[in-house]
Amino acid sequence: MTTADTSSDSLADTAADLDARVRSTVAAEQGVTTGALETLPGGHSGLTYRATAGEGSIVVKAVPPGQRPIGRHDMLRQARIMAALAGSGVPVPAIRAIDEVEPAWFAMELVEGESLEPVLDSPAVEPDLAAARMRRAADLMPRLHAVDLATLPIDAPALTPADELGRWVRTMGAVPPELVPAAAEVQRLLEASVPAPVPPVLVHGDYRLGNIIARGAEPVALIDWEIWAAGDPRVELGWFAVFADGGNFPGVGRQVDGLPGVDELLERYADGGPALPDFTWFDALGRFKMAAIMGHNLRRHREGRHHDPDQEQLPATIGRLLSTALDRLR
Repeated sequence: MTTADTSSDSLADTAADLDARVRSTVAAEQGVTTGALETLPGGHSGLTYRATAGEGSIVVKAVPPGQRPIGRHDMLRQARIMAALAGSGVPVPAIRAIDEVEPAWFAMELVEGESLEPVLDSPAVEPDLAAARMRRAADLMPRLHAVDLATLPIDAPALTPADELGRWVRTMGAVPPELVPAAAEVQRLLEASVPAPVPPVLVHGDYRLGNIIARGAEPVALIDWEIWAAGDPRVELGWFAVFADGGNFPGVGRQVDGLPGVDELLERYADGGPALPDFTWFDALGRFKMAAIMGHNLRRHREGRHHDPDQEQLPATIGRLLSTALDRLR
């Protein structure tokens, strides 16, 4: 039997066991009958399935076989933050069931709608609708950042700008320098001018339209809570701003006419309040972070650890992200 066969058998066994556990737990906790689990494509933090549950549907996220339930594979941590946000004004899927027995899993309601990144994903979003969604996402972000941290299951010290930079410096450090031209200079300039932290807030960690389910222009669910934390709100804004311009992604993205620029997004976020200090640094950090992630993915492909020929389209985008980060820091 090959390694691939063994892996396939392991996943099948896991799915069969999970199916039985979900049916039993949802029936006990929700009083409804659950249909068979169907694999839901697109999940990157674990095993993701869809199933009918009574008259509606649920999404089940489980720890993959052989993985430790830490970091992005910590399903219970994701469930805890979404459960804590129920009724907060931040739209999240309702948690339907949680099972802490290893391998842990949770079930949440399936929220109907679209979660597409206009400058990257297919199908393309009509430009006026994409612009409206981005503006509404900028309006929603202050509600997220206004949630009282004392009401949340905070499990680590708040991340400062220096902590965030250190995190992505480590990722970038694992990428061969020839794949990330100018990264060393961007890192040097970022490290030389780290802003003082502001009071921490709840940050999603990957706040963008690709992680917001929308109906029309209205955001109805913020999903994919793998890396939430207490942290600096400007980090969130800097990351969100990266996706406001398709020009940041030559070769892999598209220009979308009419998307709000960074200045407008900042104005909507502030809603008449004082401007955020030192935002240019966070704009550059968002670009450095994306270049580090893409460089890491390209390296894994070229080393044969994850075969994905589409990764060969990334060098132009990595170069653009780092060169524009330099422009902002100089």
